[in-house]
Formats: sequence, structure tokens, C-alpha cells
Amino acid sequence: MNMLSGDVAGERHQPSRPSVPTGASAARGRVERLLEDRFREAPQVRPQAAVLTDALLVTSELVTNAIRHGGGVTGFAARVTDEGLELTVRDRNPAVPVVRLRPDGQTFPVGGYGWPLVQRLATRIHITPLREGKSITVLLPLGPRSPA
Repeated sequence: MNMLSGDVAGERHQPSRPSVPTGASAARGRVERLLEDRFREAPQVRPQAAVLTDALLVTSELVTNAIRHGGGVTGFAARVTDEGLELTVRDRNPAVPVVRLRPDGQTFPVGGYGWPLVQRLATRIHITPLREGKSITVLLPLGPRSPA
């Protein structure tokens, strides 16, 4: 199965025309449906609400960054593995995300918090350069969060 067809992994059909989310809300909706379907049969192992919120937040950040800085989303996949939720977002820009460092006494410019948040919440991040753009895959644990 082509994991970057735009469909959420686990669906039994292959779309005739691959689609990608047009915005963060659509991507969050796909992840919500995936997680609801996954834990419907085993509600006793459903992740904590905070963990689910983190997963949706990271989904939003990756898709928003692809739209804002990457020339648009060109691929999207979400799947649940034994290790957690794996999200992959492709975009058109080959540049990797960077963290803007704050000089002492100055505030961050508007924005700039999303990528550090993704880095903090994901247990694994893999950025793959593509012929036209890049692919970012993150792994988010679905087990209980450790206290910070």
C-alpha cells in the first residue's frame, strides 16, 4: 500500500486519485478518525487525553509548516504502530526546519514555536530529502506521558 497516498493507513481501499489534506483541520480529522478506529475495539488501552491532544497538535504543526514554509502539502500519512503514532508529511521545499535561537533580552518573532514543540513531543524524527522537497516522519508515543 502506498503510505503517502493521502489516505490514512489502515483503510482497505486505494483511492483512484490520491488526496492530501488541504489544511491542518483536515489532517487532524484524519488522525482523529484513525485513533478512534484503532481504540474503538480496545477502549481500556485508549491513550490519555493529553497524549491525544499532543498528537493532534503535532499533526497541525507539521501540516501548517508544510503549507506556510514548504510550498504546500504533497503527501500525508498516519498510522498506528507498536511504538505509537507515525505521521509523515511531504512538502515541496527541500530546506529542513530550523530553530530560531533567541538572543538574551529579546523575544521570539511571531511564530517559531511549532518545530521546537514537534521536537519535544516526538520520540523520533526523520527528514528525508526528495527530488522535489522533503518528507518529515515523526513518531509520537501513545502511552502515558512522563512528567516533564
